[in-house]
Amino acid sequence: MMRKTRDGSAEVVAGPAGRPWFTANELLAFLLELAALVLLAWWGFAEGGGGAGRVLLGIGLPAAAVVLWGLFAAPRARYRPALPWVLLVKALVLGGGAAALYGLGHPTAAYVLAGVIVLNTTLAEASRRRSTGTPE
Repeated sequence: MMRKTRDGSAEVVAGPAGRPWFTANELLAFLLELAALVLLAWWGFAEGGGGAGRVLLGIGLPAAAVVLWGLFAAPRARYRPALPWVLLVKALVLGGGAAALYGLGHPTAAYVLAGVIVLNTTLAEASRRRSTGTPE
């Protein structure tokens, strides 16, 4: 599949046609992103201290994660830094979700979630780099 870049040139991008594993991995990535936001909110409301602290953390933490993700890590991010920086943002947001799950008293689930996040992100980034011709 072809896509126009911001500078007007065309690039080949990975698409779902003929690659159901790619679509499944992208869907999993989206679900992991949503799960991270829910877990950050859950942790914030549970550990925020008093009423105002709970609201601030329960709403503010996932809101900050959404802004960070939208600016630097989303497929159509406003700013697309080099891969190491994108991975850092993903580690902060997605890893923060796993850390929140751990902090909520579910260490085994947190380790499993972290493993799924690492595997999913590795496969997704490798697939995107291969399909666009971007060096890894």
